[in-house]
Amino acid sequence: MAPKKTSKGARGGGSSSSGGALEPPKPFRIAPDSLKPFTSSLSKKHVYIAHVDQKPASFKRKIFSVPILLNAVVFALFLWRMWYIIPYYVALLSSSFLGYENSTTIRMADLTYRQFFAVAGRRTLTFLFDFILAVFVWPWPIEFVFGRKHGSPVLWRTAIGFRDKEIYVRRSRSWDTQVYGVDIFSEKPQGNEARTILWDMVRNATSPMLLQEKTGYLTMNGDWDLDWKAMVKATSLVDKKEISLDAFRTLVLCHHDKFGWIAIDMNASGENAQEDERRRQVFAFRDALTAIGKENLFYRWIEVIQFETQQGGFTQERQLEVAQKIRDLFKENGVDFDAFWKEAVGSDPSVGI
Repeated sequence: MAPKKTSKGARGGGSSSSGGALEPPKPFRIAPDSLKPFTSSLSKKHVYIAHVDQKPASFKRKIFSVPILLNAVVFALFLWRMWYIIPYYVALLSSSFLGYENSTTIRMADLTYRQFFAVAGRRTLTFLFDFILAVFVWPWPIEFVFGRKHGSPVLWRTAIGFRDKEIYVRRSRSWDTQVYGVDIFSEKPQGNEARTILWDMVRNATSPMLLQEKTGYLTMNGDWDLDWKAMVKATSLVDKKEISLDAFRTLVLCHHDKFGWIAIDMNASGENAQEDERRRQVFAFRDALTAIGKENLFYRWIEVIQFETQQGGFTQERQLEVAQKIRDLFKENGVDFDAFWKEAVGSDPSVGI
């Protein structure tokens, strides 16, 4: 993206130019240096979204078993088709090019036009069917296992296994060509359009409902694909403690010619984004409690919050009393609220009280 002029927000315009600005306009910010070991492995021509999926490992194992079985069936059927059809093609080639007479040999003098066209039609359909299998179906299990360009699901699972907290990295598909090649901070129509496209795509892809109701493996769609290599890289960096796991909680990255890798601060982009983040935290807290068999405790927490906030006069002293009441409720059920909220949500526990 060529550096031109900047705007003041994700959609709006501004008077400053990116040529002289030291920082991109909010909600964009320069990606922290701590992420360089990760961003150095990314393509500058794509937009990336990372998030931490906290669904139980057992659930993820069940989800992953579906594509494994599907690809195993495709592979088995393809092998069966090869075992069945290869002798036919060998006989056909022997008859056509070597002159050997066999079951595939056709004598025009012995056939009526109707019989000839029937044979030609069957062979054409056979060739077409096998062509489609070889070109469009066979690559599925190959890419699923080996993945030459962006890694593969099997290589990813082999590297990280199944975890309760997994990092998923999505890579933008063809729509990103509308974003790169123009300056997203420009006040010109092209810049405004590119910024709007980027913002809409990112908002839809980071919806709390999407991230909490779907496991990361199911977030692939026509706009985003999972980058298996990037996911292995991110997990490896966290395992080596080079980058904190919290750094990948709803992380949006794109590259700018002047500023380099920039991130979108989803919490600084307006009230709607803050509400979305609040919902994300609630969903994450619910899933974490459900994973340890404490789902009823989540609903009791909701009841306490709703009851107390509806009483009116929610002063600072009253807030402290409610906070202690919630901590006691969780303690009675064998859960340290502050530590559990921090681990499950990744933010200040006071947000949950």
